[in-house]
Amino acid sequence: MTKVENTAKEQPKAAKRGFAPGESGNPAGRPKGARNVATLAVEALLEGEAEKLTRKCIERTLEGDAIALRICMDRIAAPRRDRPTPFVLPTLKEAADARDAFAAVVKAVAEGELTPSEAVTLAALIDQFAEGDVRATFRAGTQKAWAARFPKRLKRPIFLKLLRAWT
Repeated sequence: MTKVENTAKEQPKAAKRGFAPGESGNPAGRPKGARNVATLAVEALLEGEAEKLTRKCIERTLEGDAIALRICMDRIAAPRRDRPTPFVLPTLKEAADARDAFAAVVKAVAEGELTPSEAVTLAALIDQFAEGDVRATFRAGTQKAWAARFPKRLKRPIFLKLLRAWT
């Protein structure tokens, strides 16, 4: 047996695998607000020149330079990110309310209040709520039925654990 094979067998299992789940090699992590070194360097170089560079880019755009035009348009009309929607979602208290909420979302898209992509996001949110409510209702009903059928067994922790895992 070679020395490399021998040392691999002697190491504990956790050492082979690396860090234990939930643990990091740097528990403190990167500090909040810490910025990339390259970003800081670029900002330092452009600090006094940003206005001149912007003016030059605009001049080249006005002369018909397509690349400069694209740069200017990317700055003026930046890609749209998520934003709060002005849409008021009907109150959801139980899974049955999801039907009215879906209808309101479809109506808002038809009237132009919401974009289709915003509607898809809201529909997914409504669906997750309804699914969670159905699961909770099912779990509560199942636990009541088992409690009525097996009152003594429900006092055992292992039985409760199995019942929760099953429902």
